[in-house]
Amino acid sequence: MINVALIAHDKKKLDFVMFVREWKNVFSQCKLYATKTTGSVLKDKVGLEIQTFESGPLGGDLQIGALAVSGDIDFVFFLRDPLTAQPHEPDVSAVLRICDVHNIPLATNLATAEALVLEIEKKLINK
Repeated sequence: MINVALIAHDKKKLDFVMFVREWKNVFSQCKLYATKTTGSVLKDKVGLEIQTFESGPLGGDLQIGALAVSGDIDFVFFLRDPLTAQPHEPDVSAVLRICDVHNIPLATNLATAEALVLEIEKKLINK
């Protein structure tokens, strides 16, 4: 099973819903983890089974980061809003750093998200 983390800042949630809906056939074959608000929106709008943690500002980013450190996350989709200050920016930076340290593929925008979902699709086909 491929383990995927899904996180999106508030202004990116609608874009993320549309993206995940487009690629639902791929995401439905993965074990999905998300921060609370992102996961709730995706469950409601796309209908996927997702294990949720706290919202990002309440530590959800760090909970997902801990999964990444322990080797339980294979891919991270973190659609960030680079134009809005985030009150939990140190947590956001920590997740990005963890992905770099542990060599976990990370998408922070829709262009890189598409590249990652194509890679996941390829892995699913070849399993």
